[in-house]
Amino acid sequence: MDLKFSEEQEMMRKMVRDFAQKEVAPIAAEIDEQGRVPFENIKKMAQLGLLGLTVSEQYGGCAADTVSYVIAIEELAKACASTAIILAVQNSLVCAGIEKFGSEEQKVKYLPGLASGEKIGAFALTEPGAGCDAAAQATTAVRAGDHYVINGSKHFITNGGFADVIIVFAMTDKAQKSRGISAFIVEKGFPGFAVGKEEHKMGIRGSNTCELVFTDMRVPAVNLMAGEGQGFKIALTMLDGGRIGVAAQAVGIAQAALDASAKYSKERCQFGHPIGEFQAIQWMLADMATRIEAARLLTYSAALKKQAGERYSKEASMAKLFASETAVWVVDRAMQIHGGYGYMKEYPIERYYRDAKITEIYEGTSEVQRMVIARSVLE
Repeated sequence: MDLKFSEEQEMMRKMVRDFAQKEVAPIAAEIDEQGRVPFENIKKMAQLGLLGLTVSEQYGGCAADTVSYVIAIEELAKACASTAIILAVQNSLVCAGIEKFGSEEQKVKYLPGLASGEKIGAFALTEPGAGCDAAAQATTAVRAGDHYVINGSKHFITNGGFADVIIVFAMTDKAQKSRGISAFIVEKGFPGFAVGKEEHKMGIRGSNTCELVFTDMRVPAVNLMAGEGQGFKIALTMLDGGRIGVAAQAVGIAQAALDASAKYSKERCQFGHPIGEFQAIQWMLADMATRIEAARLLTYSAALKKQAGERYSKEASMAKLFASETAVWVVDRAMQIHGGYGYMKEYPIERYYRDAKITEIYEGTSEVQRMVIARSVLE
């Protein structure tokens, strides 16, 4: 595995890092406190080409490789985990899903707008009774002439409240169970589409998460992706890629916590010395740095597998599992180093603490990742 970054990848890191530190970090605490979406920075990311980072040039994107994408997510997450996940969903789930499984007509119609940032995407799979068990879809789609009529609801949908284009999964043949799930490209203006309850979350509060409701929603048949019964395959494939993005997000959160802890350890004095001179603190910092580097290597290893066109489900799950659990562990240590100050909103540690936890849950819980890894081991 060669982790020497190319000149283009280093340029990507510098560009995103500069943007993240100058534009994203200064308002991260504010958007967390207010629970608002940073639309001003979404617009700036669009201008930088980040919303179509992985989209092919023929559809208006930057055609960046998977490693560059991971670099971008990690750098953004160091500044603001909410902003990072908005970008991750746009690229790894929506744009990549349409480009991989959409018809040429669908690609031409939707990808340019998504790549330019004119349109924002969402990925609607989760339901009240279908979280980890994605095959238990209750939302239905019934063919009616040149349309499908969709009824049901989706929960916990990132970007759902303001998305223009949503990939929606629904049952077209319940008798086929998971093989009866189909995927549709839905526009927010379709008749019967409505945004439901907005969730108020513990962390990533600058990321909109809400319910989507479909009441006799009419979707043109041409918006069916890859044919009936292909939805479950599409969902699992896109979630594999999404897990690499969540791993990168977790690495970014953990790195931000370590950076803050190292800085604090050199400034905070107790018993006449900076606390960084005490072995107890040094050992915590050493363990934090080591685990983060291991998580980073797993994440980039999975990215390289995907980039090479190789099978990467196991590697994506390993990266997501280890990076997310590392992030939670690291921010816990960071709060211990900061003591009482870490518990206060004056410092960013309490935000990192709240943001880190979700990385163990969405895109498949840690338990689901262990199931995926175990199946691979037992093949």
